[in-house]
Amino acid sequence: MAATTSAAVTESPGLETQRKEIESLLQEHELCAGDTWYLVERRWYEQWKEYVVTGDQNSSSFPGQIDNTELFEELDSYHLKERLVENEDFVLIPAEAWCNLLAWYGMVDDQPALERKVVDLPSTVKVEVYPVEIFLCLHSNMENVVTAQFSRVDHIHTIQKVMMKQFDVVEGAETRLWMKSSDTCCERLRNVHVNVLDSSLSSGMTVIMEMRNEDGTWPSSRPQIMWGFLLFHLEKKNHRNSVEEQESYRGQPGVCGLTNLGNTCFMNSALQCLSNTPPLTEYFLQSAYLEELNFTNPLGMKGEIAEAYADVIKQMWSGRHYSVVPRLFKTKVGHFASQFLGYQQHDSQELLSFLLDGLHEDLNRVKNKEYIELRDADGRPDQEVAEEAWHNHRRRNNSVIVDTFHGLFKSTLVCPECRKVSVTFDPFCYLSVPLPVSKDRVMEVFFVSLDPVAKPVQHRLVVPKAGKVFDLCSALSEMTDVSVNQMVVADVFNHRFYKIYHADESLSCILDRDDIFVYELSSGSVEEEGDEVVLALYLRERSHYRDSGSGSSSCGTSLFGHPLLMAVPRVQCSRNALYHLFLQRLARYVRPPDPSEEDEDDEELYKIQTNGVSDDDGEDNGMRPGPFKRDDCCDGGQWDGQADGPAVTQTQPEQAQTQESGKPAQAEGAIGEVRAGCSTKDSASASCSAGASAGVPTNSQQGAGLQQQQQPCETEEEEEKGECPPQTNEGQAKRKGYQARRRKLLFSIHAVNSNGTTERGMGEDGSAFSFSSQPYVAIDWDPDMKKKCYNENEAEKYVKHQSMEVPHQQTTVQLQECIELFTTVEILEEENPWYCPICKKHQLATKKLDLWSLPEVLIIHLKRFSYTKYSREKLDIIVDFPLRHLDFSGCLLRKTGTNGEPPSRYDLIAVSNHYGGLRDGHYTSYARNKDNGQWYYFDDNKVTYAREEQIVTNAAYLLFYHRQDKIRQPTLPPPSDSSSSPTQPANVTSHKHGMERATSCVNMETD
Repeated sequence: MAATTSAAVTESPGLETQRKEIESLLQEHELCAGDTWYLVERRWYEQWKEYVVTGDQNSSSFPGQIDNTELFEELDSYHLKERLVENEDFVLIPAEAWCNLLAWYGMVDDQPALERKVVDLPSTVKVEVYPVEIFLCLHSNMENVVTAQFSRVDHIHTIQKVMMKQFDVVEGAETRLWMKSSDTCCERLRNVHVNVLDSSLSSGMTVIMEMRNEDGTWPSSRPQIMWGFLLFHLEKKNHRNSVEEQESYRGQPGVCGLTNLGNTCFMNSALQCLSNTPPLTEYFLQSAYLEELNFTNPLGMKGEIAEAYADVIKQMWSGRHYSVVPRLFKTKVGHFASQFLGYQQHDSQELLSFLLDGLHEDLNRVKNKEYIELRDADGRPDQEVAEEAWHNHRRRNNSVIVDTFHGLFKSTLVCPECRKVSVTFDPFCYLSVPLPVSKDRVMEVFFVSLDPVAKPVQHRLVVPKAGKVFDLCSALSEMTDVSVNQMVVADVFNHRFYKIYHADESLSCILDRDDIFVYELSSGSVEEEGDEVVLALYLRERSHYRDSGSGSSSCGTSLFGHPLLMAVPRVQCSRNALYHLFLQRLARYVRPPDPSEEDEDDEELYKIQTNGVSDDDGEDNGMRPGPFKRDDCCDGGQWDGQADGPAVTQTQPEQAQTQESGKPAQAEGAIGEVRAGCSTKDSASASCSAGASAGVPTNSQQGAGLQQQQQPCETEEEEEKGECPPQTNEGQAKRKGYQARRRKLLFSIHAVNSNGTTERGMGEDGSAFSFSSQPYVAIDWDPDMKKKCYNENEAEKYVKHQSMEVPHQQTTVQLQECIELFTTVEILEEENPWYCPICKKHQLATKKLDLWSLPEVLIIHLKRFSYTKYSREKLDIIVDFPLRHLDFSGCLLRKTGTNGEPPSRYDLIAVSNHYGGLRDGHYTSYARNKDNGQWYYFDDNKVTYAREEQIVTNAAYLLFYHRQDKIRQPTLPPPSDSSSSPTQPANVTSHKHGMERATSCVNMETD
């Protein structure tokens, strides 16, 4: 700007010379956008013209000093009058002419020069007589408002400089501007390189400057900010409180957690790894990104991703926070990448890929990308082709991301027909290396034998990964000597069958965490149209309260224990037979009441009813329950006179009430009428731990003695008709005493759906289940009866097969093997063929990738998640990666040497971990602080010390390596307590069944 006061008047040339010189300048200069012109009062200018025309320097028309008083509304503020008209109130002269007049005549004291810019408006180019007049103030002091004028072609950066000078803002302080219109809304002036016109600033608006807090936050990020003057004053108080809180904590910069906003551990893990990447973090901490924000890149995010990331980094490295809430960053990511909207779990590598690409485009130094036609090698030397490819890449992509993370690899394609060789060099941001995949898989299953007293046995099997359920059964058959045709495989979850598998189903459907049970069935029972049906048996416990929510009078039930699969003969599925069959199957953990609780009469009644065989007699004769045989129960032998009775039906509500009250059910055809055939105290039925004591006929009882035994009358009707066999008075009394005790059963039987919740209807004749379509049955226990007769501890026990004693050797591979696998020759897939220019068609060419040059920071992505047409799995292989001196010299085509190429040795700086499987999981990270060299474990908002020996695990997913020649030595000593007693990070483990290894028979937790 020219001088605003009177200048020293130089010796003026002749008047004719003055006239010609000014007229020449007026004719030569045309309006050009950006040039400076000056306003001169028309009266003074006309007087000067008259003066130079007369040619008399002593004339009375001498104009004197330049005086623009008539143009000002008031002399105190020198505010220009409104609606001034050119050539009537003022004239416009170019800057050079103004300088001459000012030098010849000077200017009235204290009057400012009316300097104006030439602006290029959409329809015309003209001198901006009335510039934009705006109000300036600081966010921290809204009362101190300053008025300033700026041209419409001035950049926002100019306003920023004026404000920093006006308000004495420390040079180098990070600031940002907000534009406040007449209403209460505010908008960020994000791009300081645009002009006032393009930013929509107009006269009367307010520009507010805020300065970043010491903790890395912005005052406007407080939730109380509403951009009203009143609320600004409230914010001043909040700001003082926040400063006091910040003063209370001082921590190591960078050692800061990130709050989990809801399944955002994947984002937190990736951010922690990038935060501990020194070159990128220092770039943002030094605010170098502000000068490189690209707001015009159509592939970018208008600088918003870069600014949001910068805010997170500056907060994390301020040393003022235990944990940072990255809510704004999460919002920005979801805005520009819809796949990350909401709060679903995602892949940290996918987030990292998007973030690096977004940062690159937001910070791309190339404003206008030129079109570049790629060329094939065509036999040229690799060095020449590689340099050309890298140069072309940098012509379109030049940012801190390219400087830090981009490398170059060589791609070689060979046509299988014409042997055409195509060589290209392509940039990469990270290496996705495959893991060696084993063709076999280790599975742990529980084998449930047909023998009711045998505990389940846990086996460890080696099966083909691409195998079928049949292969699992075959491997188990070799260990158990049980035929494959007698096995059924099921997934047990929450006390019910989650799925019952067919033999031809793929093993990929079974996850490692699933609880798989293999049940042995009787011969031929697996066949769909055989003589037996495979029946699924659930155990339920009735509550003491009615299920009011169901709208019925039935009691609520809850599943417990482990379900069973049993083979039941189709033709002899009476209720009585099923009851005894179930009782025998549960013999191991369903026992009769303590014999000491029974009196002598009950024991005598028990012996009479069981043909004189007591529990002790049964055991002495070696009669122990064995594998279920069809003729043990349902071979047509008359037991309790009801073998041919009606089939199992549902228990009616009134029958359930009668049974719960301990009274015998009288409804005809009800489950309560099934007799247990044994005498127990309080009408509790006996267990099948000994066949006779449970009322189940043994082989010795199925002879003539059983047929000749006088059977008591089952009903009063039979007694009245005289159909009962003759009995003595004593026998009849004992029969009646026993009959009164045996009406209360251990459990009742119901047909249910596959979830074991809804009771199903009966068959067409109203008396039988349709087992072909509803092979699910539940036995309901009264809580008191279950407590007395059901041994929960015994039911949960299992034994381990010797295959479980052999330690499971987890596969370990070296990182170098994965890198070599990445560079092996492969054949393109059918979905991605290569077009051969010689054959003029698409070919399944062979492809080989080689590393040509490596970046300063190398990211290695371990491809743990395997997706194929037939299977999906996560590979839990331990990849042994070095923490120091990872050497790529053996697989790098461009050899390092003395000619300026960088070395190829790297040190580890960060690891992103994934725990869990495909359906769910949790992400954490290890990272080395660049300032003190200490390793830390980041688990969302929790940060703990870590030792180097903890870092290599089977959860490692992303590896960050820093080239040794670029590593800066730590400037701070490591924490004093980290070497002596480092805080252990939270262990994230996945237990299969919560098994204890100290014993071979422990409780089995399957929930």
